[in-house]
Amino acid sequence: MQIGLDFNLVEDLVAGVDEVGRGPLCGAVVTAAVILDPLRPILGLNDSKKLTEARREALFDEICEKALSFCIARAEVEEIDRLNILHATLLAMQRAVEGLHITPNMALIDGNRCPRLAVPCAPVVQGDAKVPAIAAASILAKVSRDREMAAFELIYPGYGMGGHKGYPTPVHLEALARLGPTPIHRRSFAPVRAAWEARDGVVDSLI
Repeated sequence: MQIGLDFNLVEDLVAGVDEVGRGPLCGAVVTAAVILDPLRPILGLNDSKKLTEARREALFDEICEKALSFCIARAEVEEIDRLNILHATLLAMQRAVEGLHITPNMALIDGNRCPRLAVPCAPVVQGDAKVPAIAAASILAKVSRDREMAAFELIYPGYGMGGHKGYPTPVHLEALARLGPTPIHRRSFAPVRAAWEARDGVVDSLI
């Protein structure tokens, strides 16, 4: 239920929603929805990309402690390949909002599109720099996904996943060409599809 955004209409119980992981070649896309408590303000909320890792980690714990409700959700690699990254992201956002244990009056979504929700929602371009609840959601999503990629580096050594977090950096592309795709690589993404073709000579049936 998307509506035009008028901040004068926004009351308490606003959920901020953001995602991390649309651009990487591997791993899930991770989303978060957060309802902040106006009686327990959190200083320093900002777009997660503008914060240091140490600051994000500290704010992650503070958000989890002080928020009225939060939910971290995801769409898996198989869903990304089946639905495409945009629709998988919207699905993960929907899951995050539906996972809140408090129903918000409104959901504010970072970006220019809204998922299908049972509550009123509105997109906010660059919302993670404008709306504290969206900034909080961006921090929860990024810290969660970064931790996953660090763990995957131990499972799939040689790709440098803990450093590039799955994004198509030269280091990642070189490792992908040299070692081939892993089970967590998105086969619908062109560099991964090319690596599969080079390795097996065929495109996997998931494409």
